[in-house]
Amino acid sequence: MVAKRIGKILLGIFAAFLVLVVGYVAYMQIQYYRIDDFTKLDTENPQTEQVQKGKAYRIMTYNIGFGAYSADYSFFMDTGEMLDGTKTVGKHARALSEKAERENTEGSLNLVKSQEADFIFTQEVDEKADRSYQVNQREIFQKGLSGYGSVFANNFHSAYLFYPFLEPHGAVQAGMLTFSKYQILENTRRQFPVSDAFITKFTDLDRCFLVSRLPVDGGKELVLIQVHLSAYDKGGLIRAEQLALLNEVLAREREQGNYVIAGGDFNHDIAESIDSFPSGQKTPEWVYQLDSGDLAEGYRFAKAENAAEIPTCRGADIPYEKDLTYTVVVDGFIVSDNIEAKAENIDGGFLYSDHNPVVMEFTLL
Repeated sequence: MVAKRIGKILLGIFAAFLVLVVGYVAYMQIQYYRIDDFTKLDTENPQTEQVQKGKAYRIMTYNIGFGAYSADYSFFMDTGEMLDGTKTVGKHARALSEKAERENTEGSLNLVKSQEADFIFTQEVDEKADRSYQVNQREIFQKGLSGYGSVFANNFHSAYLFYPFLEPHGAVQAGMLTFSKYQILENTRRQFPVSDAFITKFTDLDRCFLVSRLPVDGGKELVLIQVHLSAYDKGGLIRAEQLALLNEVLAREREQGNYVIAGGDFNHDIAESIDSFPSGQKTPEWVYQLDSGDLAEGYRFAKAENAAEIPTCRGADIPYEKDLTYTVVVDGFIVSDNIEAKAENIDGGFLYSDHNPVVMEFTLL
């Protein structure tokens, strides 16, 4: 009799658990969507001055890591291996605290402002997210850079993710911000190929690139393309498709005689830096390499002159420790052959993000 009663209780618990799981999967499926390709986006606080040929400008790119990645932070999706074979995995799905979130966001903003760039690309900017304690980084950056026009492209919108169970990632609305001190004619959000695998489609970003068109004296355009390629892509198949689409766009713009700069977080080694920096870790599986030979004709990576000295990205499977944590160069710029450019990696010490900024001086020829 007791055994029968226990069996009923266990069966009831299992049935309730099954209902919860099915209900949650249904909730995720109902909430799931992808943003349409060729979506037009407005410029907030638009500027009026036009870009000129022959004048020197500065452009900056910086992945701010949603304000979570102080040096003592590690991320639950990042894995690695020490040289002695010890496996490593990050701990956190959210920023360490709201206080840490705000400190990192303000630190990143001040670092951006210190470079006095004319154009700025920022990635992993949270607008409304549990992982960043609802701190609106988009608003903070737009207020802090009030002298710029700006455009926001959402590339991560997820329903509430109940994983990890002890520290759920939660719901996320996040994206990329492009800032410009000069007139922007038009902004278009282009959709990158992304995985549609059952679990991955709920957790991966809605990858995109943001195309902003600026008028140039003489009738041509300066086309600024902000990118953030996939990172967690086993085998690199999705990233290859993303690069193919980007190359199509680059080729088309060159045919039209425009000036083109594509920049951001490529999530690839773009400076032959895979083994450049001292490390107590093995090279992670996610590090793929790109060089100018992988780009459309007439384009090149503007490799920073100090690329062998200052990395732009650290592994987040362990807290950052110089010469122990794996580092590499994945951030920077692609430029068309009608642009003279000189890039520099900025040593931010990974104090506020798992990335360091890159600044490039350029002139339209």
